[in-house]
Amino acid sequence: MQLIVTAISKAYANVQAVKKVSFQINSGDIFALLGPNGAGKSSIIRMLVGMTKPDSGSILISFQDQHYDHVPRRLLGYLPEDRGLYPDKSIEKNLLYLAQLHGLSKAQALAEMDTWLQVFELTERRHNELKQLSKGNQQKVQLIAAVLHKPALVILDEPFSGLDPINQEKVVEFLKQLKARGMTVILSAHQMAMVEKLADHMLLMAQGQVVLAGTLEQIRGQSVDKRQLKVAFEGAVSAEQLQQLPAIAEATADGRHWLLTLAEAVTVSQCLQQLLQLGELTQVEMQNTDLHQLYLAAMAKHQPEAAA
Repeated sequence: MQLIVTAISKAYANVQAVKKVSFQINSGDIFALLGPNGAGKSSIIRMLVGMTKPDSGSILISFQDQHYDHVPRRLLGYLPEDRGLYPDKSIEKNLLYLAQLHGLSKAQALAEMDTWLQVFELTERRHNELKQLSKGNQQKVQLIAAVLHKPALVILDEPFSGLDPINQEKVVEFLKQLKARGMTVILSAHQMAMVEKLADHMLLMAQGQVVLAGTLEQIRGQSVDKRQLKVAFEGAVSAEQLQQLPAIAEATADGRHWLLTLAEAVTVSQCLQQLLQLGELTQVEMQNTDLHQLYLAAMAKHQPEAAA
């Protein structure tokens, strides 16, 4: 499956929800759609699944030599933001019913169900009514329901919602298994540490527009976030000595190390040349900015631009 979105826009009354957004998702990718509430993520998902149509631009879904302007229901697994299970029915009855709506026989549904219940450690509870389960376990059942029919594309809206750290890691493993099975995944989430572990490509949005896009390394390259070095010296060096160097914007002690923020437009090589004037370096390590920091920096930069 390949999904190509070209310059789509969508407005509701006086609100421009999506503004000329383009991206491409290849078969087997985990693609993260990121941004604060109101960024336009849900509007894009609605257009992808055919609930609404773009005002302009195009969506092209290619699968086995067939082409579509939205994801056909038979190819789609969907975890919506508003969950939809039956609390008075058992896990098994919920999953059987939803699987049969997708055209699976009872035998096919039970075979797939056994696999996923084991993954989420719910086998012993398959006959429990859903209302007897914790919110986290109900979330796991909803995730299973989205993939029982082996869809080509899975769209998961906040799959980590309501889960403790242990169960968030189970969802990470679940998503890795989907990728291993060849499924393409679109993931909308606010848990940046989880997304960083999983996503092949990301699209960061704000106020309907693309702010950053690409792999994590590409996004780091696009970001204006500060660059940092972690260094250690053979001898004693003071904060005052470091901050007097033109290449250093900020110096913070970190145990026996220094965390140094590079001045704008200064290269790492230029910084190292100046540091060596203070003494021999025993450690130099480039600090990679994590996705959470990149996200916050991009949002902080975008808000003044949007206001202007």
